[in-house]
Amino acid sequence: MTLLVIMDPPGTTPIFVALTRDFTPRQRARAAIGAVAAAAGLIVGFALFGRVILDYLSVSLESLSIAGGLLLLLVALEMLRGEDMTPSPGQNIALVPLATPLLAGPGAIATVMVLARQHPGGNGRLAVVAGILAASVVVGAVLLIAGRLARLIPAALLQFVTRVFGLLLSAIAVQLITDAVRTLVHTT
Repeated sequence: MTLLVIMDPPGTTPIFVALTRDFTPRQRARAAIGAVAAAAGLIVGFALFGRVILDYLSVSLESLSIAGGLLLLLVALEMLRGEDMTPSPGQNIALVPLATPLLAGPGAIATVMVLARQHPGGNGRLAVVAGILAASVVVGAVLLIAGRLARLIPAALLQFVTRVFGLLLSAIAVQLITDAVRTLVHTT
């Protein structure tokens, strides 16, 4: 449940709709499924091997949070300025920005790493992976439904909602950065 809240399907939906507004229904569904599959794979990978990867690279979880916060802030600024978020030819929005940093962002990665540490052993890890897959299925279903609803939403309303969620996304990004900096200051 924690991971589902962090992945934030209602918050991701307007971004998904804005990024895929010019897509055909088939392209939109492919983007939703691709984003969720990539995010689930990334989150499972970090649940199982995240600590090893970060230790090998000498990267702290706080540094990862700051980097993710900066990436989210860039997306949020595009939304706030009303920039055309239509992807350029060849750009795969399912991977960036949908799968990461929106769905599999620093919050989700840190959460699964903590859960994996709290539940060691085969059964514990299996439960964490099952939770990740369950949350991913819910997010995927929400994005698929959002794609259908997007055709019914007037363009002006979509622009308004996109800007409002851009503001909220920027606040989340700044909070990620602030929390990570605060943790770094208190641990040094």
